[in-house]
Amino acid sequence: MTLIIVILLLLGYLVIATGHLTGVNKAAIAVFIGTVGWVVYICYGTDYVMAHHAVEYMAFLGDESPTSDTVKHFIYNNVFLYYVGRAASIVMFLLATMSIIEILNNNGCFDFISKWIRTRNSKRMLWTITLATFVISANLDNLTTTMTMLVIMRQLVQNRRQRMLIGSAIVIAANCGGCFTVIGDPTGLLLWGDGAITATNFSSYMALPAILAWIIPTALISRELPERLDTQWSPMPYRGDDTNLSPWQRVLMLFVGIGGLWFIPTFHNITKLSPFLGALCVLSVLWVVNELMNRKLMRSDQMSQRYIPKATQYGSLQQILFVMGIMLAMGVVTETGVFADVADWMDENVNNIWVLGVVSGILSGLVDTFTIAVSDISLYPVLSSEHMSFVPDAAYMCQFVVNGAYWKVIAFSTAVGGCLLCVGSVSGLALMKMEHMRMGWYLKNLSLKVLAGWIVGLAVLWLEITMYN
Repeated sequence: MTLIIVILLLLGYLVIATGHLTGVNKAAIAVFIGTVGWVVYICYGTDYVMAHHAVEYMAFLGDESPTSDTVKHFIYNNVFLYYVGRAASIVMFLLATMSIIEILNNNGCFDFISKWIRTRNSKRMLWTITLATFVISANLDNLTTTMTMLVIMRQLVQNRRQRMLIGSAIVIAANCGGCFTVIGDPTGLLLWGDGAITATNFSSYMALPAILAWIIPTALISRELPERLDTQWSPMPYRGDDTNLSPWQRVLMLFVGIGGLWFIPTFHNITKLSPFLGALCVLSVLWVVNELMNRKLMRSDQMSQRYIPKATQYGSLQQILFVMGIMLAMGVVTETGVFADVADWMDENVNNIWVLGVVSGILSGLVDTFTIAVSDISLYPVLSSEHMSFVPDAAYMCQFVVNGAYWKVIAFSTAVGGCLLCVGSVSGLALMKMEHMRMGWYLKNLSLKVLAGWIVGLAVLWLEITMYN
């Protein structure tokens, strides 16, 4: 059964990696391997439970005799729901941030960006829109941020090649900005929720590498753009009569939405509750503010269908299902003990987190950023620094403690490495579909630029960790 589960996972990796060729949605594959994996697991549940949870199972039985039903009940209550909870916490956070950016976008809170970048100067437009993407994606969902910026860019730039170059820079900025904070990317959020990192320590180390990984390829892209872009000033997106907020009201909503998310690390440190609860709290407050400010329009039934690309709606749902499927799949493989065996093999034969980081970055570009990141995170538990002196090869194992180097290397390498190919991230796939971009074109024009930024960023991260650890 373990072999079947592992083969199922590897085949899932293969189909996800070739999704742009086969046309099979990777969210569907993730959900399939996540659900079928647990069905296969529970068929031989007794063997797995006795191998990994014998003491807990005996305590669960009490005076009852073991049966197939009691094993299934134990797996459901003590094993399966734990992984469902981990996945649900990420999904709920994504749902909250996607809803926040939806409310802000529908009320014109990002319209200032369209006015800000209205220029034919290629360098000014490129740096302005990627800076906005970098900052917003550090606080909100990468995919929705990318789609919002791509729609703004498409309204202005007419030349398809110029759109592909600027769009690629937007995707790079979104992925780099997302890995800068614990709430900007599902990987950082997972590490934070597992207690592997703290918000302040993580951002202090990731800031400079993330900025360099964004700036270097963007500077190289700017050299391929003409001095003047082929632009057309399109009217602002039609919203019917669903918003008439004044500038100060839009600033207030932006402050409530983005500013509220900045408070989430403090909320988590004080309450120790899951970060998604803080995000839902911010969403609820923003929702109330939205209805208060638009109450006249709502009462008069003037709310109309908003101008929202279908790709954003479907892409957001697919992202949520994809994350849930991958988290469940990694959970069942973890319960078989395979990840622990792989980690032991790596400790004996590789014994270098930087090599693992480079390999993970390359695999992220080929397969998927989040898939590879969760696989790497599942390999090692978060160790306690108090017991490191009693552990063999303590210097190496210290890299897996809270705020250890391993978690930062994996988060950075998978986020930036996912930009090596346009199929490595959901944002890249969205750009591919929107501009009908071929992977060969991206490989020729963008991959080396991303590689340069990744190498420099990784070198800076190595210097930071070497100097301060």
